[in-house]
Amino acid sequence: MGLVKPDIKRARDMIQAASSVVILTGAGVSTDSGVPDFRGPQGVWTKNPLAEKMSNIRYYMTDPEVRRLAWQSRLTHPALSAIPNDAHNSIAAFEEAGKLLTLITQNIDGLHQAAGNEANKIIEIHGTIHRVVCMSCKKKTNMLDELERVKGGELDPTCSSCSGILKSDTIFFGQPLDEIKINAVFDCVKNSDLLLCVGTTLQVYPIASVVDVAKSTRTNVLIVNNQPTQYDAVADAVLRDPIQVVLPVLLGS
Repeated sequence: MGLVKPDIKRARDMIQAASSVVILTGAGVSTDSGVPDFRGPQGVWTKNPLAEKMSNIRYYMTDPEVRRLAWQSRLTHPALSAIPNDAHNSIAAFEEAGKLLTLITQNIDGLHQAAGNEANKIIEIHGTIHRVVCMSCKKKTNMLDELERVKGGELDPTCSSCSGILKSDTIFFGQPLDEIKINAVFDCVKNSDLLLCVGTTLQVYPIASVVDVAKSTRTNVLIVNNQPTQYDAVADAVLRDPIQVVLPVLLGS
């Protein structure tokens, strides 16, 4: 492994000493796979303010033009063709080591599953771009199948069962999060002895409060992110190193 910086070695030692680890991942884990974040300098919403409107449930449900634009954007959505990077692969390898209790992700790209993490270990807080849901009958279908309809000329495809409005099976602005998932997240953190937050600014609630839950139960908190977070001061270790570089070192055997 060669020489390792003292702060990385300390964080690595904490992970190796832990018996039950919860990992929370955000957009920063997937940017090196070509999936842009939303709020960063090159973020989706920063570069295209209309994209934020396409992610707002009120506009999406009431404006056919917004839906047509959303379907066109899905045709080239980078998450549908992205492949896992070293960060995803290191988390998958860490699961095989037997200490990963739960992998919580704010990402919708499915790259953790593609890297090899078991689906029953993953809680996708914001859903997945790989599925489509009917807003009327709740039928779920495969995104690539629905995109074939768009390519065939259906600019705003409707549900094949009830003609309801279709959208990606992701959480839009104005939609509530799944309370069952949120409660499961908090329970997992309470039953762990280390929480590793990677590539997330920890700004979006209620998920950001996993750090508060961890500290209330004396669970160690490690943060790996290229920008400061509001929880840096209470974390047991904070690393600013590139995620693809540092995560394999932290999680390696």
